[in-house]
Amino acid sequence: MVVEHYITELLYRYNCVVIPNFGAFLTQRTPARINDITNTFYAPAKLISFNEQLTSNDGLLVSHIAEAEKASFETTLSKIEEVAKDWKRQLADGEKISLPNIGLLWTNGEGRIQFQPYYEVNYLTSSFGLSSFKAIPVTREVLKEEVVEMEEQIPFIISPEKREQGSFRPYLKYAAIFLVALSTSLTGYRFYNDRIQADQIVRQEAQKEVTRQIQEATFFDTDPLELPTVTIDAISSAKTKTATAGKHHIVAGAFRIKENADRKIKALQNKGYKNASYYGTNAYGLHVVTYDRFNDPKEALTALKEIKRTQSADAWLLSEK
Repeated sequence: MVVEHYITELLYRYNCVVIPNFGAFLTQRTPARINDITNTFYAPAKLISFNEQLTSNDGLLVSHIAEAEKASFETTLSKIEEVAKDWKRQLADGEKISLPNIGLLWTNGEGRIQFQPYYEVNYLTSSFGLSSFKAIPVTREVLKEEVVEMEEQIPFIISPEKREQGSFRPYLKYAAIFLVALSTSLTGYRFYNDRIQADQIVRQEAQKEVTRQIQEATFFDTDPLELPTVTIDAISSAKTKTATAGKHHIVAGAFRIKENADRKIKALQNKGYKNASYYGTNAYGLHVVTYDRFNDPKEALTALKEIKRTQSADAWLLSEK
């Protein structure tokens, strides 16, 4: 029994998940923040902590696993207690326990359990799709200092001199002043133009990063306890559809680029899903890939539960009228 998999499912919906006779994982919402040293922005998230004092069974984890594995409450509780006993033995032997997408557990010199959370997964559903990014600082003051330094290197001194009769030297003096002023103006304009181009490059790089993330995005139902059935009208001529057999489709993902969808189909077929296929494009222009398709809705729901348990909790069911 992979208890940590079911714990991650519950952390999306609840602020406290108790492992009977072991401890509890708690979540607390944290606001968006910025790292002043690295100029990195972080979206709002749920911060995970561990409390070894909360060991009383509240029934949440046991009921969730019992429903998912079609087992009785007492049998499931017994299995969870065995897992908790094995974890305690490993910690007592000085070993560290790594729970994927949750964190690392170990004991200190006083025998108390310590916990270090992992940050790969954001369990705050309202922040889905918001990843951290690093901003490039604007160098306005640096450019200003460079311009001032260049101006100091091009001084001009007007020395008084006697105007000779019939001489055109005063005109040369004014011409020199004009040329120095023109040179300074052109230098300032060049630095200003370089700054505008740098800002444009930053925007383009940010847009490329967003586009890359969208291309690999998989859209799914974040509620791990429910297995919703999406009922839609038949795909219109504007939405190309290649799947022909079965009205109930288990969706594996949606991709912006068709080549990414083809690679996903090949990967699923290599895993044994021989009926994995390309469903078509949805209203947002994304290419939909499915694990399998069924005519019987009960068979589709059974297959979906197994896929969510063993393959991906992001899978969902799409049914046609």
